[in-house]
Amino acid sequence: MSKILFVVTGADTWTLADGTAHPTGFWAEEVVAPFEAFRDAGHEVVVATPGGVVPTVDRASLAPEVNGGRENADRIAAALASFSGLRRPVRLEDVRVEEFAAVFYPGGHGPMEDLAVNGDSGRLLVRALESGMPLGVVCHGPAALLAAVGPDGVNAFAGHEVAAFTNAEEIQGGLADRAPWLLQDRLTEAGLLVRAGEPWAPHVVTDRNLVTGQNPASSAPLAQELLKRLG
Repeated sequence: MSKILFVVTGADTWTLADGTAHPTGFWAEEVVAPFEAFRDAGHEVVVATPGGVVPTVDRASLAPEVNGGRENADRIAAALASFSGLRRPVRLEDVRVEEFAAVFYPGGHGPMEDLAVNGDSGRLLVRALESGMPLGVVCHGPAALLAAVGPDGVNAFAGHEVAAFTNAEEIQGGLADRAPWLLQDRLTEAGLLVRAGEPWAPHVVTDRNLVTGQNPASSAPLAQELLKRLG
């Protein structure tokens, strides 16, 4: 059994371009699908958040219409309730990435608020990348990659091919015109090579030890790819 680190946003709002606070947090499916895959494979999952705050689920991610109906929405809510690590996260600042076999970042708009500018997370990502360990990031989670900048100002992931929540999906989701910045654009500006798939369809990109997924539907196949890399 290996230990897998989940780095989860601690933000419960996202500051929009007009300064208003939009309720957010982590996206339920992007936590549940990988957690269940890793747990069922016999691995231990440890949750870390900035400051060790208990993370907030984006209430929109529990709605039946984004979960294929009420039955699956209820299943995902029950799975979150059973994930005790979410209620007892460790402080991200205290994490030694060397103690883990893999690292995973789920999304939700929360990472756009905190992990995108969190130096502790950025340094952890650089260490994970340099170690060669499997590193999975999904949907808006790649916002955290923006903080992985070296002393020279260059992003450690520059030149890597990645999947991430696309401009098209942000537009279709209805928040693009209110967003302070768009993830696909910001990643591209940082030198990452965003490979966009069809909106809302599963799409996973692998580049060296980095495995990225475009949207919530990509979280389960991304988890399977990480499991293959864990052997």
